[in-house]
Amino acid sequence: MAEKEQVVLVARAETGQDDKRFHSSLEELQSLTETADGVVKNTFIQKRDRVHPATYLGEGKLQEIKAYAADNEIDLVIFNEELSPGQLKNITDRLEVRVIDRSQLILDIFAQRAKTKEGKLQVELAQLQYLLPRLAGKGTELSRLGGGIGTRGPGETKLESDRRHIRRRIDDIKKRLSAVVKQREQYRKRRKENKAFQVAIVGYTNAGKSTFFNRATESESFEENLLFATLDPLTRQLQLPSGLQVLLTDTVGFIQDLPTTLIAAFRSTLEEVTEADFILHMVDASHPDHEQHEKTVLKLLGELKADHLPMLTVYNKIDLLSGDFIPNAFPSITVSVHDPIDIKRILDKMEETLKKEWDNYHTFIPAGEGKQLQRLKEESIVSSFHFDEEREGYVLAGAIHPDHPMKHQLL
Repeated sequence: MAEKEQVVLVARAETGQDDKRFHSSLEELQSLTETADGVVKNTFIQKRDRVHPATYLGEGKLQEIKAYAADNEIDLVIFNEELSPGQLKNITDRLEVRVIDRSQLILDIFAQRAKTKEGKLQVELAQLQYLLPRLAGKGTELSRLGGGIGTRGPGETKLESDRRHIRRRIDDIKKRLSAVVKQREQYRKRRKENKAFQVAIVGYTNAGKSTFFNRATESESFEENLLFATLDPLTRQLQLPSGLQVLLTDTVGFIQDLPTTLIAAFRSTLEEVTEADFILHMVDASHPDHEQHEKTVLKLLGELKADHLPMLTVYNKIDLLSGDFIPNAFPSITVSVHDPIDIKRILDKMEETLKKEWDNYHTFIPAGEGKQLQRLKEESIVSSFHFDEEREGYVLAGAIHPDHPMKHQLL
C-alpha cells in the first residue's frame, strides 16, 4: 500500500467573519484531505482581510510554511480557497513543494469515487476545465508532479500536451456527455410515461443518504463515513407502507464552495433531482454546522429550480446528540437511519406528507376489474379498503397525485 502523503493546510481568516463557519470549513478541508488519503500534519492560518493578488498570503507567512514543509518532509500544501493560476504558480515557486487548492482536492476525490462511464467523463471534464487556465507557462513543470493527491484523473501525460489537445478533449467529452444526457432523458421520459413516482434523496455529503437508501431498498450501494462516498446516482424501486410503488434515487452529496466547474459538469447527475416528484432532504443533525449545511443544499436546489417540489427533511444521527434538538424545517422527522423502526417512520412520514399534497378519493371497483384495483394499490395511497358483498366489488378511499391519469375515473 502506498504511503499516505504528508499534508499542510493553509487558510485565510478575515476580521469579523463567522468564526463557526470558518472552523467548520477548515474541518471539512481536513476531512476532504483524509478522504483523499492524506495525513494533515499542521494547519497555518493568516489573519488577512484582503487576498494578496500575487501570492494570496503575505511573504512572511509563506516563508514560515516553507520552513515547516522543509523540516517535516511535507509532500503537499492545500489552500482552503480557490487560487488563481498566477497565485498557484507564484506560491509553488516560493514554497518549493506541491501546492493545490480546495477545488483541485474535491476534483481529485471525485476522480477516485467515479465508477460509471458518465461519472468518469464528468470528472475529467471538470478537471480539464479547471486546469486549462492553469497551464499557462507551466510547460514541463507538470511532469514533476509525479502522482499523488490532486493529480489523479486525466493523468499527467494528457495535461503536459498543448492546450489545443486539451480543448479538443474537452469538446470530445462534451459530445459524449450530451449523448449520455439524451439517453438519461429517454429513461426519464419512459419513467414519466409509466407514471412512476420519483423520490430523490438529497443532502450534504456524509449526511447518511446512502445508509438510508440501502436500508430502505435492501440494496448494496457504497456506504462509508467519507465525504462523497456516492458519486453516481442509483435508482431502486421501493414500496411504501400503503403499497404505493416509488422509484428512490440516491444522489451525490452537496458541499459548500463546490467548484463551479463541478456544478456544471454534474448538472446531468443533479437533474435527477429536478425530475423528482418528491425530495427527501437528509441532514446530519449531530454536525455542529448542520444549519449551514441545510442552507447550502436549499441554495443548490434553488439553482437547480427544484425548490418548489414537496419535501420532507430528515434529521439523521439523532443517536449522536446529547441535548434536545429543534428542527428548522417543516415538515420534518428526527431519526437514526441505523434503527429499522426509524426507517419505517420515515416511510410513514413520507406518505403522510404526500397525502396533504394529493387529492382524496372514495371509489368503488367491481370485483372483475382486478387490474384497475392493483394499479390503484401501487400508484396511489390507499387508506381504507373493503369488499362490499352486496355490490360485489371493492370500496376504497385514499389519496392520488392531482395529475394522475386515473384521477378523473375516481372522483
